[in-house]
Amino acid sequence: MTTADAVRTDRPPALARRERARTPATWVRRGGLSSLVLALPLLLVFGIFSWWPIVQAVVMSVQETNLIDPPTFVGLENFLTIFADPLLPTVVRNTAWFALLALVFGYPVPLVGAVLMSELRRRKGLYSVLAYLPVVVPPVVAVLLWKFFYDPRPEGVFNTILGAVGLGPYSWLNDQAMAMPALVLEATWAAAGGTVIIYLAALIGVPSELYDAAEVDGASVWRKVWHVTMPHLRGVLFITLILQVIGTAQVFLEPFLFTNGGPNHATLTVMLWVYQLAFTSIGNSFGEATALSLLLAAFLAVMSLVYFRLTRSWSQS
Repeated sequence: MTTADAVRTDRPPALARRERARTPATWVRRGGLSSLVLALPLLLVFGIFSWWPIVQAVVMSVQETNLIDPPTFVGLENFLTIFADPLLPTVVRNTAWFALLALVFGYPVPLVGAVLMSELRRRKGLYSVLAYLPVVVPPVVAVLLWKFFYDPRPEGVFNTILGAVGLGPYSWLNDQAMAMPALVLEATWAAAGGTVIIYLAALIGVPSELYDAAEVDGASVWRKVWHVTMPHLRGVLFITLILQVIGTAQVFLEPFLFTNGGPNHATLTVMLWVYQLAFTSIGNSFGEATALSLLLAAFLAVMSLVYFRLTRSWSQS
């Protein structure tokens, strides 16, 4: 027996079986080729419509192009131009400000709503439908509706309500300090219903025996929420937190439709700046727009890795 034969015979049976399974003939005999043929159309669709645009974006980020004339290779000049642009700190600060406001005001609202609805004994389904109703309103219609609410004149809806208690009138979207909170308020109203449904689904998994035991011990509603509900929602809360951070980093619709980045760049976010660089006379530079998009994609990729790591750790705990 040779040395190689001795090593081969010393290998565990499971490892030897795996090595035999890796041969091309075994792979074909076990249906690997037919599976690849069946998956090939799906891989082509993903390649053409998902992966190829990403490759094109990477190529465009190192080019100067207007999509009409032949592109010119400029290396990292587009990235350097973005980093040197005085608007970059403003745009990053505005996006971070939107994300912070959404976390402070928008993140607790669905949780509180779901906990309150879970405590209801009657008509819980009706309140769930009412909470989810804003989600089905088309975004453009919602923005038009809230523009009506944010009417800066004294007879505007919000100004009329606040005027009854001696406040206002306020300029809302025309005021640099109030414009971003106004956008967050509308975005919270529009998206909270979907998160409420997620929390309600998670609350169904909380054993009712725990609530019964807490009531026998004389626990108040607050203590039941803190010691029973919150520990069971811990995983969902972390996941929705990461998803909200990812979503707020890509906010575009509200600043585009409400203010178009104004007043005085107070609501100009990263995605809106990408749009302006690529499709308006402000920049008209697809190279700089794709470079900024790749920087944002890199940040979101890091957040996605955190999300997957948290999802895996919570699913194994």
